[in-house]
Amino acid sequence: MPKNLQPEAYYLGFDIGGTKCSIVLGDKDFNIYEKIFFETKVERGYKAILEEFKDHVQKLFETYDQKKMLKIGISCGGPLDSKKGIIKSPPNLPGWDEVPIVDLFKNEFQVPVEIQNDANACAIAEWMMGAGKGSQNMIFLTFGTGMGAGLILNGRIYSGTNDLGGEIGHIRMADKGPIGFGKAGSFEGFCSGGGIAQLAKAHVLKKLDAKAHVGFCTSKENVDKITAKTVFEAANLGDEVAHEIVRISAEHLGKGIAILIDILNPERIVIGSIYARNEKLLKPMVETVLRKEAIADALDVCKILPAKLGDKIGDYAALGVALQ
Repeated sequence: MPKNLQPEAYYLGFDIGGTKCSIVLGDKDFNIYEKIFFETKVERGYKAILEEFKDHVQKLFETYDQKKMLKIGISCGGPLDSKKGIIKSPPNLPGWDEVPIVDLFKNEFQVPVEIQNDANACAIAEWMMGAGKGSQNMIFLTFGTGMGAGLILNGRIYSGTNDLGGEIGHIRMADKGPIGFGKAGSFEGFCSGGGIAQLAKAHVLKKLDAKAHVGFCTSKENVDKITAKTVFEAANLGDEVAHEIVRISAEHLGKGIAILIDILNPERIVIGSIYARNEKLLKPMVETVLRKEAIADALDVCKILPAKLGDKIGDYAALGVALQ
């Protein structure tokens, strides 16, 4: 968007991450006029980081009329209290303990401010702009470093009683297995980047101990270097061991999705990151499980789709929180 164009009214989206933060200035149609990025550097403490947000916004006011700003949306990793507007000690933001961020920015800029956890914010973005657009009941699954969900139910984000709605990664899928969300055998354990790496390392070690050939990891010395990315790259090239690891993850993904379909009866389930990049490989395996596990009539009305916004989702997520 050319910088000489001025929106009639605009919104700000603040994304707060453990390594970087961003500010997006956009309008009601998701036209983005400005993007600002800066390193979080958590050792500075939250007060210094929030001051940097304020400084960047004041700089934007040199170009954009402050009176035309309607609202601020914030996306941040949980735990948090979206109703009270408080960040509550996220693991990737040490020292951010009971930070009343909504009131701080509301008092500073005199506009409404709203906060959602990052999974909910991404769900809102995919619902308003991406693969979930036009639906009333949509589930967004992160399927990245972890496995979280954002729930859009009856046309509204659902956060739960104390912002723990959608923590599907904690569901137990097996008595034992890779660890995710602090629980062995959890949905996140089987269906996340970190969990798939654990699964692959254990699987490969067994193969190597049995003197089997593993094309993408030929010695025990290299086992610790295995990541979800290396597994999927090998599986896409036809490696049988990698394909077996992917099949195990896909089966649990299908079972987890079936639970969500049976309970929430959504129109669409939108899946990001690992699924979006590997849909061709994962989709047939997941669909086979769904046909066995899910209520047929509920499955018939639900589309399983890859996230559409891709790398742009970070731009739109916090802005979507402001626009919802």
